[in-house]
Amino acid sequence: MQNILINSRRKLVYSHTNFQSMPFKIQSPYRPTGDQPEAIKEICEAVNAGADAVTLLGVTGSGKTFTMANVIERLQRPALILSHNKTLAAQLYGEFKSFFPDNAVEYFVSYYDYYQPEAYLPVTDTYIEKDLSINDEIEKLRLSASSALLSGRRDVIVISSVSCLYGIGNPQDFHDNTISLHTGQRISRNKLLYRLVDALYNRSDADFKRGTFRVKGDTIDIYLAYVDSGCRIVFFGDTIEEIEIIDPVSGMSLESLEEISIYPANIFVTTKERTAHAIHMIQDDMMQQCEYFSSIGKQHEANRLKKRVEYDMEMIKELGYCPGIENYSRYFDGRSAGQRPFCLIDYFPKDFITFIDESHVTLPQVRAMYGGDRSRKEVLIEYGFRLPAAADNRPLKFDEFENILGQRVFVSATPGDYELEKSEGLIVEQVVRPTGLLDPPIDVRPSKNQIDDLMEEIELRTEKDERVLVTTLTKRMAEELEKFLTKRQVRCRYIHSDVDTLERVEIIEDFKAGRFDVLVGVNLLREGLDLPDVSLVAIIDADKEGFLRSDRALTQIAGRAARNLNGLVIMYADTVTGSMQKTIDETNRRRAKQAEYNEKHHITPTQVRNDKKNSLAAISGAYKEPDEEENTRYVAEDPVISKMSPKQLLEAIEAAKKKMEEAARALDFPAAAKYRDEMYGLMKLRK
Repeated sequence: MQNILINSRRKLVYSHTNFQSMPFKIQSPYRPTGDQPEAIKEICEAVNAGADAVTLLGVTGSGKTFTMANVIERLQRPALILSHNKTLAAQLYGEFKSFFPDNAVEYFVSYYDYYQPEAYLPVTDTYIEKDLSINDEIEKLRLSASSALLSGRRDVIVISSVSCLYGIGNPQDFHDNTISLHTGQRISRNKLLYRLVDALYNRSDADFKRGTFRVKGDTIDIYLAYVDSGCRIVFFGDTIEEIEIIDPVSGMSLESLEEISIYPANIFVTTKERTAHAIHMIQDDMMQQCEYFSSIGKQHEANRLKKRVEYDMEMIKELGYCPGIENYSRYFDGRSAGQRPFCLIDYFPKDFITFIDESHVTLPQVRAMYGGDRSRKEVLIEYGFRLPAAADNRPLKFDEFENILGQRVFVSATPGDYELEKSEGLIVEQVVRPTGLLDPPIDVRPSKNQIDDLMEEIELRTEKDERVLVTTLTKRMAEELEKFLTKRQVRCRYIHSDVDTLERVEIIEDFKAGRFDVLVGVNLLREGLDLPDVSLVAIIDADKEGFLRSDRALTQIAGRAARNLNGLVIMYADTVTGSMQKTIDETNRRRAKQAEYNEKHHITPTQVRNDKKNSLAAISGAYKEPDEEENTRYVAEDPVISKMSPKQLLEAIEAAKKKMEEAARALDFPAAAKYRDEMYGLMKLRK
């Protein structure tokens, strides 16, 4: 076991220390079939011919992800894969990790588990301070992505949410603060310590954690911020004698290196020269803005701004940072007023290619980001809470996003008008599934007694060990339906945007592993989730026209059952809307085309296997799947529990669930996990 751990860590460290590009090489037992070979060929030809954009119109289950991987392998160019939510990004990360185990596949999403932005409400004179909770594991992965891109490697694939369009540090400053060392190099120990501090590593001899270093005589141990390992630099006088990769917990040497590059411990890093220049510019702008406020009779705002900015400048001088330092990013980046911020895309080489997954949802999300951020900042600036420069700490505008993307491939089962226009006729259709599976039939049923009807359908699926997705219009309805089904002894969970990032991924993994049977959600169930065990998708209020019940949305929702041989979609509605009819007609067209292909090639539809890959484990390595048999055995051996009646067991399950939820609200996740495992054990024992 220890050897496996060492080998896996060597591979992880290798990608950021030796910087040797490997050719993109897919490792998979499968080969492109169905529409895939032609789609791969057409996309590569269009990109090599210099086309700005191509649209891959691929139905659910046709292998769009595998097609993207094959395009990357053929083009041999760095790639950005843009996803519209963290759950899907996590799944894509796990899939591409398995396709390209020897290449640098990275993950870049927002590192906030909770984020309350700074705001001011003039009507009630209420100032809301920024409040946030940063996920250390995701912060490490973000650093890993930026480090890989600046390492000089060509075999980099970054799976990202729209977080990559928000401002981060200047890539030149990040590069300037990278420390390159090699054995035999002459550098004083103290100079290296100063350089580590400039790269935002903290000295901590007692608490050795990610982003810190410790000193013992002529030896410096550094816990690298972007991987799960450390490095040891051994000096002889002013000469580096040894460089080793170490286990940060045991201190054991894992590997000896001739050279290493140590990347900064934070993406927002700058130089001393820029900091000194930034402070002068902040002071000048503060005086100018205060004079403006005084001239228009806003003395209170002028005093407020002066007091706040002077405090921030003092903090920056003494500590190198201040709360809300991102609002001064324009000064540290050396940008002029109105100039777009640097973002992750600036870290890519010029010839990278962008895949926009589920583009019909991702692009509108990108388009809306700037406006919401701008309106909040304008109020803060108007009332003297921030300098006008705070407005330049923002996500990219849509036209800025377009200008820096380069060549792109839109990927969607229902591409929007924008994608079709930009592709200028380069539409690559991929509607045939290699497995031979047909799109699921759609059954429209009246909304009267819909919950009773749904219960009967759920019972039929649970008997066959199949899964059910139920999509609602609101978060409240999803939560209430989950409570109702749980009381009816249905193993059920809900998922929506208020659920924490890694918890959402864990819920999906538990669902795929069969730890519960019904997943209720709002909009997160639409796009790309690989759930072959789902044989029923139930759409509540299908006839309520709107964004969540448009023809594109309904087609995407129905696609969640397209990976199962017994797939069925039930639309609960009292009328058949235009959107519903379009979805039904398109489904029938695709079913006919797939049936024709199956007959021509003598294909018998086969069920997709769920290999139960744990994408959360691929991301963090921290998640361990609960052992249900062990949980059940442990619970059953309890002398009290073993004598409980079914009713008492149900009460115990409810009590364990309540304790789990209370522990989660108190952020006591180890206790929450313990109660969750206890609840699962009781549920299986009762069943």
